[in-house]
Amino acid sequence: MAEEFEQQWKRVLDMFTERFGKTPNMEAILFLIGAQELGNMKTKWTKEQKQDLMHVATCTLLSQSGYFELQGYDNDGWPHFKEAQPVPKMSMQEQERFLQEHIIAYFDDQEGR
Repeated sequence: MAEEFEQQWKRVLDMFTERFGKTPNMEAILFLIGAQELGNMKTKWTKEQKQDLMHVATCTLLSQSGYFELQGYDNDGWPHFKEAQPVPKMSMQEQERFLQEHIIAYFDDQEGR
């Protein structure tokens, strides 16, 4: 099971490396997912907007498991979520693995569209 997970995670990282020429960290992956969900790939973002994009990504990813629900969009097109159920308490390592699993599922879903 761990080997399968590692192969799936490597596939996601390889996809980013192929597209952008380097392997991204978790923050960069969340930023890119957030920008994709917003539907805006502009080149300049404020620090606050970058944080907001990572929040959008996290909520989008965790909505796959029912932790968040999309409430709608504001006038600027930004999605807003509400917590549907609390995310379980986890160690930092468990949180990273949890997010990685959701990122893998997100891109698997994207390929299936």
